[in-house]
Amino acid sequence: METVFAKTKEKMEKCLTSLERDFSAIRAGRANPAVLDKVMVDYYGVPTPVNQMAAISVPEARLLVVQPWDASTLKDIEKAINIADIGINPQNDGKVIRLAFPQLTEEHRKNLQKDISKRGEEAKVAIRNVRRDAMDDIKKLKKDNEITEDDQKNGEKKLQDITDDFIKQSEVITKKKEEEVLSL
Repeated sequence: METVFAKTKEKMEKCLTSLERDFSAIRAGRANPAVLDKVMVDYYGVPTPVNQMAAISVPEARLLVVQPWDASTLKDIEKAINIADIGINPQNDGKVIRLAFPQLTEEHRKNLQKDISKRGEEAKVAIRNVRRDAMDDIKKLKKDNEITEDDQKNGEKKLQDITDDFIKQSEVITKKKEEEVLSL
């Protein structure tokens, strides 16, 4: 039964990691290199992430600078950023690409907060789905007479405690991101 708990914790950790990755890509008014994580550049016919083709730095709170290691890829990177539709227009000066993050409007912040809240709920649903699968595993162990009914009840209680802990963690992550978006 301990393998069920270990597997469950691992899957729930992945849910939280995915949530944090999603949140890191949400533009909150501050320059964050993570907004470029999903931008792929066609580099000699191979889709390549920007962060593998260029140095990305944050010289100011609202400015991101992308400096390609191969100057000939500058136009390709600029084109990929435009296609990715991250909501920021790249400015190419021939050597680097600058991404200036505009101040967020109140309406945009509220929309971001709703999106963050929705993603937080989706993470909770994913965690509960992991719990449901683990409950099924415990019931199967009982059905196969590998554990007693008391073990089943104790296992289900421990599983619920693990789930509650991960739900709380997802709520903390979500609340922190909402505050970050609203406090700018």
